[in-house]
Amino acid sequence: MVASLAACGTSAPKDGKATTQSTEKKAEDKKADAGTKTDTKDVFTIGAIGPLTGSAASYGTSVKNAVEIAIDEINAAGGVKVGDKNVKLALDFQDDQAKEDQAVTAYNKLMSDGMDVLLGCVTSGSSLAVTSLSAQDKILQITPSGSAADITANDNVFRLCFTDPLQGKTLADFVAGKDYSKIAILYNNADEYSTGIKDAFKEELKAKGKDSIVVDEESFKTEDVDYTTQLTKIKNAGAEAIFVPAYYQAAAYITQQAKSAGMNTAFIGSDGWDGVIAQVTDKSAVEGAVFLSPFLASDPSAKKFVDAYKAKYNATPDQFAADGYDTVYVIKAALEKAGSTKSEDLIAAMTQIEVDGLTGKVTFDASGEPNKEAKFVTITNGEYVPYQAK
Repeated sequence: MVASLAACGTSAPKDGKATTQSTEKKAEDKKADAGTKTDTKDVFTIGAIGPLTGSAASYGTSVKNAVEIAIDEINAAGGVKVGDKNVKLALDFQDDQAKEDQAVTAYNKLMSDGMDVLLGCVTSGSSLAVTSLSAQDKILQITPSGSAADITANDNVFRLCFTDPLQGKTLADFVAGKDYSKIAILYNNADEYSTGIKDAFKEELKAKGKDSIVVDEESFKTEDVDYTTQLTKIKNAGAEAIFVPAYYQAAAYITQQAKSAGMNTAFIGSDGWDGVIAQVTDKSAVEGAVFLSPFLASDPSAKKFVDAYKAKYNATPDQFAADGYDTVYVIKAALEKAGSTKSEDLIAAMTQIEVDGLTGKVTFDASGEPNKEAKFVTITNGEYVPYQAK
């Protein structure tokens, strides 16, 4: 969803045959030892992959923290009822630094250690890097936040978050419904998440006959911290609003530098903006910004989770935490529906469940995509609040 950040991604490596073969052999050896998982287990291991170190560590840490809370809740209540047995959940979380090669290494270790389901990866690039492996090992894979369209190409892979194309379309619909005559686009051209949303955004505007309102398009790279050149061009183009499909680190730099430059433009962002308030030194720089987010920490329905998260980690949970938490409850629902811990039964159960989670009610279609409502959030007086159309 950021080098290859949380809901985002880069291209998956194409040469992994030796790794794949060794993974398959390990999986087959474990199946032979474990009776091919035909019996319901006493402990069901959730293997997870995400960045705990490196530039994307905040995303992986949010997911890991929330997953731990969900597992603790479920186990404290007696575990998951699978058939006639109560099954406890365990977590094995591996750090991939949001790097594809590290994700493959992490996946192989998890398979060797006997994971039963893959919660991951947190980032799109890593998710793409392991989907062929999980497909060949026939294990259920659910990414909480990997939004690249190709992630769910295999029948065993599902996602909880929205895809990049859907975000782009939804955001274009939002912009088309406003009275903007001039907007600019500022995106990360080194990031699949950012470029994917940008491309879908432009396509939808064109389909609506609104593409002429885009008066400037500028780009940056993940490591950039100075946006003076791009913002100067946008200012000179007379843009009333800037669409920034990016993550909150970049959004924080961009909004603060825009304010310093005396720009009085509206900002519209993708779901990666969730968390931007904590990144800015001057909250007024993001005042009025509107972005997509399926989760709002101030929502009364999320109070129990938010309180538990704050008590344990002394931090306010963000969208990535909510995605991770909900993914554990999706796994729980699949186990209950399947009445089995076998991978093939869990995969089949995914299209038969409905989970009312922190990010809304969700079901899954046969292509692995979630069905749930898109929500907009705005920043008012330095706080996230639900967006109300005027």
